Amino acid sequence: MGAPEKLEVDVELKSSATKIWDAVKDSPNSFPKAMPHHYKSIEIVEGVDHVVGSVRLIKYAEGNPITFSKEKIDVVDEATKTLAYSVIDGEAINYYKDFKAQTVVEEKGDGSLVKWSCHFVKAEAAAPVTPEQLKEFAVATFKELDEHLLKA
Repeated sequence: MGAPEKLEVDVELKSSATKIWDAVKDSPNSFPKAMPHHYKSIEIVEGVDHVVGSVRLIKYAEGNPITFSKEKIDVVDEATKTLAYSVIDGEAINYYKDFKAQTVVEEKGDGSLVKWSCHFVKAEAAAPVTPEQLKEFAVATFKELDEHLLKA
C-alpha cells in the first residue's frame, strides 16, 4: 500500500450555509433529487440518518465507474456544520484503503463556502477513479446541489 494522501477543495456557493448544511445532512433525499444522473439512491442501512455510527448505502447512477459504496458517519457537528465519514464497503475500498472524507459548511457573505477534504491510502491496484476525479466529483456535487436549492 502507498503512503497516506490528502485532497482538499473549497467551493463557493450562492445558497446559505444553513440550506447547504441541511441538504448535506439530508443527503438520502436531497442528493438523488438534485443529481439523479450521479446518485441513484442513498439509504440509511444502519442507525438513523446523520447520526454518528450510522451507515448509508450509496448507489451511483449508470455510467459511473463505481456502482455503490457504504459510508459510516464518523462526525456530525451542528455547531461547526461538519460531517465526516469513512468508506467501509464498495468498489472504492479495492483501490483506496482507509478512505475518509469531511465536509465543512461555512457562511460566506450571502452564500456559503464548502470545504471538502479526504484522506486515503492507495491500494496496490490501479483505481478506475483518480484522486483528481474524486475532487472534481465533489466540486460538481456541491455546485449542482446549490443550483437545485436555488431553484426550489
